[in-house]
Amino acid sequence: MLGGMDDDASHPATLGELIRRQRELAALPMRQLAAMVGISNPYLSQIERNLRAPSDRVLNAIAEQLHLSADTLTAQVASPDAAKESAVLQAIREDPDLTNPQRRSLEEMYEAFREVTVAKRRRGIRDESDESPDA
Repeated sequence: MLGGMDDDASHPATLGELIRRQRELAALPMRQLAAMVGISNPYLSQIERNLRAPSDRVLNAIAEQLHLSADTLTAQVASPDAAKESAVLQAIREDPDLTNPQRRSLEEMYEAFREVTVAKRRRGIRDESDESPDA
């Protein structure tokens, strides 16, 4: 994990922080991302420091260059459920090597598996694959 990010668990991430994290994960200098998006370096800096909110067009362009969807970024921002979000979903959303369609597919599969497991637990059905070979 990047230095100084351990304290992020104490407060919800802001949009600017998420954009900065994703840019750093992608190993993109701020100037390079700003040029790719078609905005000035100072404007991107202000967005990352939460001094300015990006327009929808700019947010979509930033997300596209980071190989994310704008929905993925905004879904992670300061929602009460963000702290409860699965580490698996966070890892999928933050993986710079996945494309947006791959992320959506993995998220859907993961959620489907979880729903099946939760439904079985509610009905009191044990999955045979849950049993250890020693049982």
